[in-house]
Amino acid sequence: MKGRVRLLLGPVLVPILVAVYSFAGQPQTASPGPFIKNNVLRLELARDLGKASRPKWAQPVSSGVMYNLLLASGALEARAKGTQAPGWGAGAGLGTAGCRRTFTGFVSNTRVNQDCGLRRQAEESIAVNPLHPKNLIAGQNDSRVGFNQCGIDFSFDGGVTWGDMLPPFKQVIFPNGHVGDFCSDPTVTFDSQGNAYFGGLSLSLDGLDSAILVAKSNAPIGGAFYHSPLMQPFQIYRDVPMGVAALDENPNIANDKELMVGDSNPDSPKADNLYMVWTRFNADTGQGVGADSPIFFSQSTDGGATWSTGIEISGSNAKACTVFSGEKDPNACDQDQGGHVIVGHDGTVYVGFGNGNTPENGINQHMIVSCPPSADCSQVSAWSGPVKITDDYGTQSVGPDSQTGCPSGRQCLPPNGYRVYDFVWGSLSIDNSGVLYFVFSDYRNGQDSKNCPGLGPAAKATPPCNNDVFYSYSTDGGTTWTDPFNVTAGRPFGETAQWQPWGAVTPNGRTLYVAFYDRHYGNCEFTGCNDITLTAVRNAATASPKLSNQRLTTSSMPNLVVANNPLQAGFLGDYMWLAAPFNKAPYVVWADTRGRHGSAEEDIYFAR
Repeated sequence: MKGRVRLLLGPVLVPILVAVYSFAGQPQTASPGPFIKNNVLRLELARDLGKASRPKWAQPVSSGVMYNLLLASGALEARAKGTQAPGWGAGAGLGTAGCRRTFTGFVSNTRVNQDCGLRRQAEESIAVNPLHPKNLIAGQNDSRVGFNQCGIDFSFDGGVTWGDMLPPFKQVIFPNGHVGDFCSDPTVTFDSQGNAYFGGLSLSLDGLDSAILVAKSNAPIGGAFYHSPLMQPFQIYRDVPMGVAALDENPNIANDKELMVGDSNPDSPKADNLYMVWTRFNADTGQGVGADSPIFFSQSTDGGATWSTGIEISGSNAKACTVFSGEKDPNACDQDQGGHVIVGHDGTVYVGFGNGNTPENGINQHMIVSCPPSADCSQVSAWSGPVKITDDYGTQSVGPDSQTGCPSGRQCLPPNGYRVYDFVWGSLSIDNSGVLYFVFSDYRNGQDSKNCPGLGPAAKATPPCNNDVFYSYSTDGGTTWTDPFNVTAGRPFGETAQWQPWGAVTPNGRTLYVAFYDRHYGNCEFTGCNDITLTAVRNAATASPKLSNQRLTTSSMPNLVVANNPLQAGFLGDYMWLAAPFNKAPYVVWADTRGRHGSAEEDIYFAR
């Protein structure tokens, strides 16, 4: 394979001097932080703190990354003064190692992460072993040891019980001698042989090191621990070298929001290939508006050991991408975020992403590119598109809101301060006949509200804030798409907020499943409590889809605000996840705020 990225070898028994960043005393006021030497991240932190404005074209860096920088800057500690969370008592559960907890009802809600502390777990993904459907792996942003280190979870009984761990990324030494101080944006997948893979964004606190790392768990292990993907003596006992899909040590480059998928179809011409997509922020392009954030791609054909050199695949479109290019091409579709990669039954690779090269404030678009099974996807020439899927009305209320924790310049749905992030909530899926489905949510039906107006100040907005969930489909490989169908129109949802959806279609194409956060139960639209709803859309690729809704949460989740949890308010991760690999009920994971013993804090829960 041409253009492979070099592996990072961890020296054995050699003293390593690791830079430690310390802060003298308790911070009195937050600042963008002199410790950040990366221009992308330093400017993004200033925007979140209200010290810099965001141009229309500038896409936000992911929540998992910014949580660490806000914590390190002292901003979260500063707003915690004078607040006190409810009391909490420790105690392990039965049936699993750690703090198992299950809420029972028509559907069981089982806690996935086993951390017994009040540390943040959010932004989750899940994958199912194609050979053993009861073997599940999951991942999440996980701050049990301070900064996010990413969490890995595994189950061998279909999600009844779980074990968890942190990835072995800390032993990876970057060329400049740094290690990753934190990990964010976890991603999990299986190949056709049942090998499990975990990927994450590994960053040094100063932002100069920005890597995407991949660990492997060989098929007999089932995700119960992870090791080097490189075939070598004593492979399963070794934490290094890790697979490296991307690595930059450049103050103007920040990699972000990576997602990975394996070709798990044994009959595919590219069976067991691994594909990674991510956003590559460049603060100094020297062209156009001077900065951009295109979607990049890399592949591995040897089980994650080596990866092709990253290429830009978001391309250009003279009709759809008309402004704010950061490149020489004025129609480059390069102000992007939130790439989602999937593989068709025939081996075709599809990538959906959010794009902001549009002229109207708040109205962006979702796009798709693809690579056929006959082509080498590591070459830019192999990719077709981008094709516009649909408009996105990202016109929700704009922070700051000191009561809910909605950050400055970010969008939220009052009375929740959680970041609303339409771009990364767009999920692709495909059935075995090749019909593509795209699920997303936006504010097109709420922006004309008088009490919760589009792009109005979050601190003054009051509910109802009518955010809706939609899907579109394509029967011609993504060349054309239907108009969006509103999954949450009318009864029982009414003018309430539904957000952060994820969708997946069953292989036979009979049912499109869509899960999302939902405020239509009880008085939640006005108090900010919320639930998870699962909608089954039968005959989704027809003019007459049939919808049925099921409440997955056994009780409503409390609203996280500064008063009850100042360190987690405003963050609920950038996505939840749903998997439907078999023609049966789907597997769903989400961030849940029903803490132990009366606390309000984030953990990962699972339901089927």
